[in-house]
Amino acid sequence: MYTPRLKNRYKEKVVPALKETFKYKSAMQVPRLEKICINQGVGDAVSDKKIIDTAINEMTTITGQKAVATKSKKDISNFKVRKGMALGVRVTLRGDNMYEFLDRLISVAIPRIRDFRGIPSKGFDGKGNFTMGVTEQIIFPEIDIDKVSKIMGMDITFVTTAPTDEEAKALLKEFGFPFKN
Repeated sequence: MYTPRLKNRYKEKVVPALKETFKYKSAMQVPRLEKICINQGVGDAVSDKKIIDTAINEMTTITGQKAVATKSKKDISNFKVRKGMALGVRVTLRGDNMYEFLDRLISVAIPRIRDFRGIPSKGFDGKGNFTMGVTEQIIFPEIDIDKVSKIMGMDITFVTTAPTDEEAKALLKEFGFPFKN
């Protein structure tokens, strides 16, 4: 049976390394990645409904899991937004899909970012979760650049069981996350 590369790496390398670093008594205390939430705001969908369909297709292609449109909760007349109007796209990845996406993000997509100097580590929330922004969806090799009508960014949130930001950063670093020094 197939298991993702990073899932094996977590069991074989990450757990022992973090156990030694933070002096955990049990392997069950070692923080782990719970889920990855990917969110894309599509404000231009107010004027053109096809943009949401394109965003859903691209997000589904990138993640390998069906994306869902997010809808507005209330009317905002200044932005011509009505309640229930689709304004974004989101996906929550868990299990093997999560590890596969993380592997592709670290080894393929992030190195394709122009003028890349490392990911700033200011995206931690104080509770062991990390959020980063991606400015272009074309860094993912699954997206055909010729078919892209509009370049859109996305937010990627890594939800961990780590109680502190320090432990969460160590966990992501062990997975091979390229943080700035």
